[in-house]
Amino acid sequence: MPRQGAIVAVLAVAGLCSSFMFTLVVPIQARLPELLNASREDTAWVVTSTLLAAAVITPIAGRLGDMYGKRRIVLVLMAVMITGSVIAALSTGIVGVIIGRALQGAVTGVIPLGIAILRDVLHEKRVDSAIALISATLGVGGALGLPISALITERSDWHLLFWFAAGLGTLVFVLVLWIVPVSVLRTAGRFDFIGAAGLAVGLIGILLAISRGNEWGWGSPATLATGLGGLVVLLAWGWFELRIPEPLLDLRVAARPAVLLTNIASVAMGFSLFASNVIYPQILELPVATGAGFGLSLLAASFIIMPSGIVMMVLSPVAGRLSRRTGPKLLLVIGAIAIVIAYGFTLLFSSEVWHILVANLLIGVGIGFGFASMPMLIMRSVPQSETGASNGLNALFRSLGTSSAAAVVGAVLASYSVEFEGARVPTETGFTLSFILGGTAAVIALVVALFIPAKRAPQERHPSLRD
Repeated sequence: MPRQGAIVAVLAVAGLCSSFMFTLVVPIQARLPELLNASREDTAWVVTSTLLAAAVITPIAGRLGDMYGKRRIVLVLMAVMITGSVIAALSTGIVGVIIGRALQGAVTGVIPLGIAILRDVLHEKRVDSAIALISATLGVGGALGLPISALITERSDWHLLFWFAAGLGTLVFVLVLWIVPVSVLRTAGRFDFIGAAGLAVGLIGILLAISRGNEWGWGSPATLATGLGGLVVLLAWGWFELRIPEPLLDLRVAARPAVLLTNIASVAMGFSLFASNVIYPQILELPVATGAGFGLSLLAASFIIMPSGIVMMVLSPVAGRLSRRTGPKLLLVIGAIAIVIAYGFTLLFSSEVWHILVANLLIGVGIGFGFASMPMLIMRSVPQSETGASNGLNALFRSLGTSSAAAVVGAVLASYSVEFEGARVPTETGFTLSFILGGTAAVIALVVALFIPAKRAPQERHPSLRD
């Protein structure tokens, strides 16, 4: 069997690759209508398609991993991501890019599956530190990937972004195939296809309403139909899942206090993280003449954002050691406090570039500790046969938080904007309200974290497990 350090390293690289997909198109997002000869409403699907695919596939991939082998499903997801990257790289029109970006979204399921693999193969003393490292890649990949994307965009054709993604995915595929051991701990039974379809339809409806509501109008028939329709489908899905012997997700396990409260905190933490991803780059890049920006180039701005990812990576071993001594609950509390301080600092000090740098470093501390704690809390509360599906569900809740942040903060900045050189740009008031929203979400995460039971749940062995 490969050395455990090599397994952790490969899964960390896979996590970086996964999170990088979400900042891949940031440098060209504003230019997409021109590059793809399409309307801005149509090019918004380049981002929305990735979001929808990630949210739907992640919990389903977790269950498939529990049943058919976690490494096998990781390889499948990497292959889908590579295929999507090649499709987008070869496309000159919007349809191919949207299809490619949707397929790239599948790779998001790699991180919760990787965390579940760590629980299966690592010595107990190494699990917490390894999980902290893999969890950190959720933020690190985006923070480190942004300057790479910016550099490629400034120096070359935009298609090279997708060729780079395809090459990175191929490298990860080979490393996983070579280093990560085959999963031997599996849950027997039949896959719940009806449950998977119901979850997909319900999530797509709700996420469409959240992500496109600002553009469609929050009270428009399209928003209400997709949002309320998705909610009804999810309620029916939950009723169905509770009444079948082999559900896609065991909602009784998901309803355990530690799991439920961790997932609620994940929504709030996801909101706080993505709000910072929306707000700080815009402040850095807006022209000084607008009265709300610093006029940096995208590449320069990305170097201000990047240190937060480095902080997440550096803190991962600290998070692991602290979790072993005090339990993961304290990590989540510290993480939420750090983010509250970050937004509070920004509300008081945001007149210099270094103020934004300090705030982003605090965000890095918060996400580094907060995201590390969540899978640890989940895995202390579910049987080993449910680790893939439960971590996938937790990743889904984080996605709901990030989706909500994109929609809500986007709506606030659009509402508080002024005309500048033929375009609408956010005002200082819009940014201030967005800081308050991000900080409020962090406060909610802190309060919820305080109520999470600290005691480890008994780790029963599922009767259908086979070695």
